[in-house]
Amino acid sequence: MRLYYAGDVHGSEKCWRKFLGAAKFYEADTLIMGGDITGKLMVPVVATADGRHEASLLGRPETVADDGLDDLEKRIRFNGFYPYRCDRAEYDRLSTDHEYRDRVFTGLMVDEVRRWIELAEERLAGTGVRCFVMPGNDDEIAIDAALESTTIVNPDNRVVRIDEDTQMLSCSWTNPTPWDSPREETEDVLLERLHRIAADLEPGLVTIFNLHCPPHGTQLDRAAELTADGRIVLDGGEPRIVPVGSTAVRKLIEELQPALSLHGHIHESKAIQKIGKTTCVNPGSAYSEGVIDGAVVELRGAKIRSCQLVTG
Repeated sequence: MRLYYAGDVHGSEKCWRKFLGAAKFYEADTLIMGGDITGKLMVPVVATADGRHEASLLGRPETVADDGLDDLEKRIRFNGFYPYRCDRAEYDRLSTDHEYRDRVFTGLMVDEVRRWIELAEERLAGTGVRCFVMPGNDDEIAIDAALESTTIVNPDNRVVRIDEDTQMLSCSWTNPTPWDSPREETEDVLLERLHRIAADLEPGLVTIFNLHCPPHGTQLDRAAELTADGRIVLDGGEPRIVPVGSTAVRKLIEELQPALSLHGHIHESKAIQKIGKTTCVNPGSAYSEGVIDGAVVELRGAKIRSCQLVTG
């Protein structure tokens, strides 16, 4: 088996298309998207009285005619944002009614995820490539229904077979973060969740973990320490770097020693590290630059023949 793993594309359609193209480019038979697939920002595209359209993209105001609308929306999507066509009255409501704005934003995310899955079905049809797409802690629960597909598998919170000899345990949830994201819980509760999923593992099969959160105290989970109000803690003018991964995730890896454990979540901690017999990988993320960071892993049975971090 040769698999390609990536995560944390955060709504970047450019990175999503590269993810789908990675199977052919790296000659991989299995694609795994490890979570945080949705974007963080809606960009209203406001119709004006003179028949043009206004938007603000990356802090720059833009005005286009009808023939430039598709290109503008394409550029918005490629930057990981969601275009939303509206008139001035709708824009004013979005600006003042936060509950309504949140509903619109959630609907946009769900529609875009559904469109991405349709694109994956189209691109991978007839290739024989297996494709697994999981949400992450930043992804709202509402998108799960959009991940349902006849060919693309959402493996979250369960054990699935990759092939007849290999099983994969997946979990999108993380330990608490400063941002109170939709899928996070205390370490004790997270460990209970992981143990419930692990109860379905079959003895004797090669096991892969697909856990969005990296294990605590490794090269895969190092990030800047933050104060209670979100400011970076400095030592001598430099950010203080601390482990922020999950002790529950580390405990499960130490207990069960899968052949391979795939992680994301901490964008700046690109690394490969062993925990006992387990090869743990976090390819990192540079989605905001239109770059996808991934890992190509080749397995022969339970043996890792090669594990390489790649950038596209």
